[in-house]
Amino acid sequence: QVQLVESGGGLVQAGGSLRLSCAASGRPFSSYTMAWFRQAPGKEREFVAAIGWIGHTTYYIDSVKGRFNCSRDNAKNTLYLQMNSLKPEDTAVYYCAANRYGSVSSSGQSEYAHWGQGTQVTVSS
Repeated sequence: QVQLVESGGGLVQAGGSLRLSCAASGRPFSSYTMAWFRQAPGKEREFVAAIGWIGHTTYYIDSVKGRFNCSRDNAKNTLYLQMNSLKPEDTAVYYCAANRYGSVSSSGQSEYAHWGQGTQVTVSS
């Protein structure tokens, strides 16, 4: 079992940046593929990015490629999402999720057994 706690959300103007963090505790963090999902008001939760166990492999949805960077520090048991050039359509609750020994290309919610409580990101125009 792994427990996840997100932080770093907030209100930012369009074009700005935010860095989300997800602190993990419990089983060895390095055994989990980690991902970020988001859910905008009135919409389904969607996959945003994932990173493999060591952190050498990442996977992004097209709408965030070149703007978001997913990274991890296994020594600190922490996952990050650096979000640059933010747009109003990035407004959502962002969740981190863990999939033990999963594939970095796993983008379905059902593939991730462990979830954080979410952190709100609001981008004003």
